[in-house]
Amino acid sequence: MYDQSAMRAQAELYHQYFLGLQLMVAVNEPAALTEKWMFRLFRRQHEEKFLSSFAKLGLDGLPDAVACAQYHVLSNSIGGVAVEYAYERDDKAWVRFRYPRWMYDGAVICGIPVESSRGVLRGWYAHNGVSLQNPRLGFVCVSEDMTGQYGLCGYFKEYAHDLSSIQRLQFAPHERPAKFDPEQQPVPPAHQWSDERLAKAHLNYAMEYVRNGVRALVAELGQERAMQLCHRAARLTGLQHFNRMALEVGAGVEAEIIDGGGPSAAADFMLTLWAGIGETCQLSVLSEHAVQIQQRGIRLVRGLPLAERHALLSCCVELWRGTLQAQRELMQLDARIHSDGEGIDWAITG
Repeated sequence: MYDQSAMRAQAELYHQYFLGLQLMVAVNEPAALTEKWMFRLFRRQHEEKFLSSFAKLGLDGLPDAVACAQYHVLSNSIGGVAVEYAYERDDKAWVRFRYPRWMYDGAVICGIPVESSRGVLRGWYAHNGVSLQNPRLGFVCVSEDMTGQYGLCGYFKEYAHDLSSIQRLQFAPHERPAKFDPEQQPVPPAHQWSDERLAKAHLNYAMEYVRNGVRALVAELGQERAMQLCHRAARLTGLQHFNRMALEVGAGVEAEIIDGGGPSAAADFMLTLWAGIGETCQLSVLSEHAVQIQQRGIRLVRGLPLAERHALLSCCVELWRGTLQAQRELMQLDARIHSDGEGIDWAITG
């Protein structure tokens, strides 16, 4: 049984974790590493999602530049991200991300180097022509976030000649976007996107960034160093975000756990969130000061290879350990990840 408040709460938890991980990397690693990480992350996202969802969004048959621009509006809007589209001509169409930026929400944007954006652009936007087998298609960026302009903005353009790998991404900060026309905006079919389906899409969108972000960071930094950064960011995110999640799930639970409800109240909070996104959980109350939870079918790691499941589940442990440590009553959270990567056994003691 899905619960929209649980889906919203965890969508924002994973969103905030991705933001925190970006800051953790930016503070502790060179800017050049951030660019390589973002390139790897967005190239993975592109290869997994771009062509597979192209037809589903009804873009077949459109000119490539127009289809690519509309793709970014549709796919991001389904994930809860505001992007605008502007048609100029069949071989030139614009996209403009609006504020607040999901990717760098709040003041996080102040701590992200411009190299991050360059990695994003090279990893995804510059590769659209390659994926569509159109060597004349490229992307021209006219504005970026970290440079203090007006947000990520640019256009897909089909040239009269083939482009080299370098030419697939160009910068033209002197250009201004075509005029926005609300009548031109592509929108997902309303009959296919109920509130519950959109809530699931927002959750999946945030989870995909965490899944691919952690995997890409391991590939760049190696397992040990990547996990150091991932775990610290996860713990801090859980600490910071606990109260917001408690308020989101509501039903009076927030007052009890924030004011010190102990292991049973903490377990109820976790069960509400996990069961609400379709995961299987079983609670065992051992005493007033000790409970155990068996969690199965963890959404974040579905379909991943075993080694990658273990790395991500270890990050989950730190996320939820952070939420527990943010509560008034000091408690201990122990976790055992199953050897098959399919579940976690939790023990909460007061």
